[in-house]
Amino acid sequence: MHQSDGIFEPTKWMDLKVGDIVKVEKDEFFPADLILLSSSYEEAICYVETMNLDGETNLKLKQASDVTSSLHDDASFQDFKATIRCEDPNANLYSFVGSLELGDEQYPLSPQQLLLRDSKLRNTDYIFGVVIFTGRDTKVIQNSTEPPSKRSKIEKRMDNIVYFLFAVLVGLSIIGSIFFGIETREDLENGKMRRWYLRPDDTTIYYNPKRAAVAAILQFLTALMLYSYLIPISLYVSIEIVKVLQSIFINQDLHMYHEETDKPAHARTSNLNEELGQVDTILSDKTGTLTCNSMEFIKCSIAGTSYGHGITEVERALAWRKGSPLAREVPEIYGQVEEFKKEKPLVKGFNFVDERIMNSNWLNEPHADVIQKFLRLLAICHTAIPEVDEETGRISYEAESPDEAAFVVAAREFGFEFYERTQTSISLYEFDLSGKKVKRSYKLLNILEFSSSRKRMSVILQ
Repeated sequence: MHQSDGIFEPTKWMDLKVGDIVKVEKDEFFPADLILLSSSYEEAICYVETMNLDGETNLKLKQASDVTSSLHDDASFQDFKATIRCEDPNANLYSFVGSLELGDEQYPLSPQQLLLRDSKLRNTDYIFGVVIFTGRDTKVIQNSTEPPSKRSKIEKRMDNIVYFLFAVLVGLSIIGSIFFGIETREDLENGKMRRWYLRPDDTTIYYNPKRAAVAAILQFLTALMLYSYLIPISLYVSIEIVKVLQSIFINQDLHMYHEETDKPAHARTSNLNEELGQVDTILSDKTGTLTCNSMEFIKCSIAGTSYGHGITEVERALAWRKGSPLAREVPEIYGQVEEFKKEKPLVKGFNFVDERIMNSNWLNEPHADVIQKFLRLLAICHTAIPEVDEETGRISYEAESPDEAAFVVAAREFGFEFYERTQTSISLYEFDLSGKKVKRSYKLLNILEFSSSRKRMSVILQ
């Protein structure tokens, strides 16, 4: 947080106030709702991950207003003063209305400048922002609701049984105290003692015939304690112990181990064991939603020639259902695929096998120039963002959709490796027609976003 004279010091989220200027660095969460003033990029853009808000893993692009985009270092905020007028706190994540007054001029603010609390700064070294909503006024807190209580059916049934037994206990105690009060009141008749062994003529309040009502109330309390063993409180403890033992068995179950991800079953809670496998509600739609959403580059057609021998799980299932396994129909191709998988580790999103294109063999194909353009197109026509692993040096991609990521990964495996993106350029390593790997940069003039009318996205490059 900005203190004074352009000095920023670490500050707790709880100490932030509206109007404070904060500096957030890469991979940190925004501590409050901020208005973006500037960033480490010249264009004052930043990339934001909103997974905690809407579950989307693709990065959102935010851009500051032109009037504040030149504030790139700490010292530039030494004499910075401005006024922001905006809407009252509300729960709408996708709308924002406000204005920034700097000097005598007013500049509009939109959701493009709004950085919401609980979203994370990605692919940007740092940003400067001004706090507009804090604490309970932030949009994410305005949207939060009380978490539902997760209680299994057996616990709810036990609760009902305990309520019933408690009602029986109270009923017995009331009936017993009424009869006790009546008997106590009639203990001394004409100087004769009916229950002489209780000495009603020389007693405390408990058996005093003159105060029978008070004696009945005390008898009611006594009966509650005496009959309290009717309620099986220890049953809760016994069932909880059983559930803990069940969760241990679940954690050690070899049949629930997943080899692909090297993960065993892990019971995070023990109070829902008996609910496992019980289907209560089925939510479905007919819009073609992909539940798995796993995209793989398997086949392609270039210049009228089909490339790729990859076999999808769907093809295998279809062939098995028809009674004609793919392995019998095309043993040579299937053998190549299995052999290739053994030699080379699996790459997520890439399931392509064809020696005509792999390992730069496409240079020997009749339409090598068309194949080169095809592979170059895979590497540059997208909105993905590269991330370099500092330890291994391998590049991974943050894409808006898994199919877009599959295309960029495929281009990388073919030798056309996209490695850097700025607001105005795309850089990649690619092969020329002589077989040399060259480093080339393309000037990005415009991105035409996907729309339902065009049914495609395009880039204009120089």
